[in-house]
Amino acid sequence: MRFFPVVLLVVCATPALAADDLRRKPGLWEVKTVIGDGKTPARVVRQCIDATTDQMLQSIAGPFNPATCPERNVSHAAGGLAVDFKCAVAGKPATAHSVMTGSFDDAYTLTVTAESDEFAGGKMIMTMDGKWLGACSADQKPGDVVLGNGMKINVPELQKKSLSTIPMPPPQDK
Repeated sequence: MRFFPVVLLVVCATPALAADDLRRKPGLWEVKTVIGDGKTPARVVRQCIDATTDQMLQSIAGPFNPATCPERNVSHAAGGLAVDFKCAVAGKPATAHSVMTGSFDDAYTLTVTAESDEFAGGKMIMTMDGKWLGACSADQKPGDVVLGNGMKINVPELQKKSLSTIPMPPPQDK
């Protein structure tokens, strides 16, 4: 399961790579994720997004970012969109094939098949079902993600904190 975040980030990046008009409708989205054959319970998160935070969440691609995935092929599949990635993760080749059906206005299904030596058996299949629930609640702000255990994090704030912990080199004397 340690590669779950990597594949999740690939999935989040897929729509943004296809076209600007494939951004999710602003508001509260529930996303259920199933990895593998479905024997493990689905992971459910709720995300409060606006156009800016949706684009930001989609652009976070971890090891599958554009620098490590120079080859991306976007095509229209029956009733949806397909995106194929060829990447290098830790110097090793990796691929992902994503298929999206539905609509980013109300409900979509995204299935990703990722292949890498890093995965048990060399392959991982993940399915995400996103459903628009309506407007974000009064106590939520764009970028808030509520995990299945009820814990709420704000991704933009988390990124700012992470950046602020990077040690800066001392100034150079001239």
